[in-house]
Amino acid sequence: MSTTITYAVLTVLPGILWLLFVRLRNWRYKAFTHLPEPGSRSLPLGHLKLIAEGFAKGDKRRHVDYVFSDIVKEGGSPDLTFIDLRPVNFGMLIVGSHYIAEQITRSSKTLPYSVEKSPTMTEGLVRLIGPKSILTEEGDAWKNLRKRFNPGFAPQHLQTLLPAIVEQTTIFMSRLDAIAESGKECEMESLCTDVTFDIIGSIVMNLRFNAQNDDLSQAHEIVKCFKELIITYADNGRIWLWANIPVRIRRVLLSRQTDKVIKRAIQNNFDDIKAAQSTATRQSKDRSILALSLQDTDILTPEILAATADSIKTFLFAGHDTTSILLMRTFYALSLHPKCLAKIRAEHDAIFGSDDPRDVFLARPEETLKALTYTSACMKEVLRLWPPAGSARLAKPGSGFSIRTEEGEEYNVDGLVLYICHYIIQRDPKVYGETADDFVPERWLGDTDTSSAQKDEATGSGTIPLGAWRPFERGPRNCVGQELANIEARVILASVIRRYDFVKVGAGEVEVNEKGSPVLDEKGRYRTKSDLFNSMVVTAKPFDHMRMKVKLRN
Repeated sequence: MSTTITYAVLTVLPGILWLLFVRLRNWRYKAFTHLPEPGSRSLPLGHLKLIAEGFAKGDKRRHVDYVFSDIVKEGGSPDLTFIDLRPVNFGMLIVGSHYIAEQITRSSKTLPYSVEKSPTMTEGLVRLIGPKSILTEEGDAWKNLRKRFNPGFAPQHLQTLLPAIVEQTTIFMSRLDAIAESGKECEMESLCTDVTFDIIGSIVMNLRFNAQNDDLSQAHEIVKCFKELIITYADNGRIWLWANIPVRIRRVLLSRQTDKVIKRAIQNNFDDIKAAQSTATRQSKDRSILALSLQDTDILTPEILAATADSIKTFLFAGHDTTSILLMRTFYALSLHPKCLAKIRAEHDAIFGSDDPRDVFLARPEETLKALTYTSACMKEVLRLWPPAGSARLAKPGSGFSIRTEEGEEYNVDGLVLYICHYIIQRDPKVYGETADDFVPERWLGDTDTSSAQKDEATGSGTIPLGAWRPFERGPRNCVGQELANIEARVILASVIRRYDFVKVGAGEVEVNEKGSPVLDEKGRYRTKSDLFNSMVVTAKPFDHMRMKVKLRN
């Protein structure tokens, strides 16, 4: 009997294996064949091998956007590139066209708030920003959160908070003075992160974070928890889950601790608002973004507390991260482009003269912010070349969502992650020409608006389509805090650019001749000994933390 069963199994098994093989082959090779893709797919791995080979071509610490950019270029730079990541993840479509990106992020009848965020993004960030964040919520839940926080981020309100920005900028300058006097090198990432943390803490929560205190033990508990939590997101090159188990456990523990201290701060803020409302004035003096969002809340329910806490986490992270990246990359870019540095200093001379820029901002805020056109152009160019992150959306299976190329080709993209790669889109030669990879702030003169508030590309009057510059994303889900980032960056840059010289050391250091003078290339840029590439620590940041020396100018 057993022999009969054995023979039967041996007879049937090859057929079963063949059937499984055919199904696997069809699953791998026949799905998404209507989309442009780079080379052939591996049966077991899809395009994972191609990505691994891309990392192997250069420094393995490089951000994945560099690999995607190389893959797209090698494929002839199509507007869309399909990357098969199954079964490890969803299939992914790299979007390299502003024209297509606009279709994904705009409002429509069927998708009033644009295509939903991808779970690949929300699941990856849940420990950092929580499950109820304004960044990841959808539908009416997102709409209600945005409505609650919009007043706090209105430009007119933010200008009333300039004293807090100026105060923290002054501390930042004191630290730069001390570093310049010591002659030692420093990590600009840490310095820029600290000042933006202090600003965002004051403006969002009306708290003194003390992130710029050289004694970390004096910093607010929120800062200490947040900094340690972010470190667990550093890309250390280890792929497999088992290798990251200790880091993941630490991330969970730190996430819980961060959530606890932020909720405690929100509860205290709410209690203060209610206490003020019971007095004769019936209004709290606290004008922070958090206070404005809670002033019409009668009862701080667990649901409201959770959603508020997660959004505050998002503001604390995104609010310090984008601006710190913008600042350190601007310092570096200007240090390599002497003509641009001379122009921005000339603008500051014309606007401020011998006056302290901080005093001028406080006396004439709106007029001064608008006058900084070349400064804004530099900021816009920095965010074009070194965007902190892209945007990942998911076209749900069965939704029937399609996108159309400029040539009129239409593609159904159901079930795919749509990765709007800002790094590729904002360096598109079809838009930016031969200088797509060059730092040219002048391209923005006449269009120095550093927000993404415009609703339609058709409203743009410049030669560069509005959708080709999208570091704050576009459409209804654009960044609510973009104006705050723009204001604080202008204030800090205007306060320090004439006072200091920033000199890169190590990676990206300037090449000098036998006389010790910097060597200019044919484009008027100082040559560098190596490339200062970005790595991934949640967002794209200089891999060496921007090591520099700071020198006081005469």
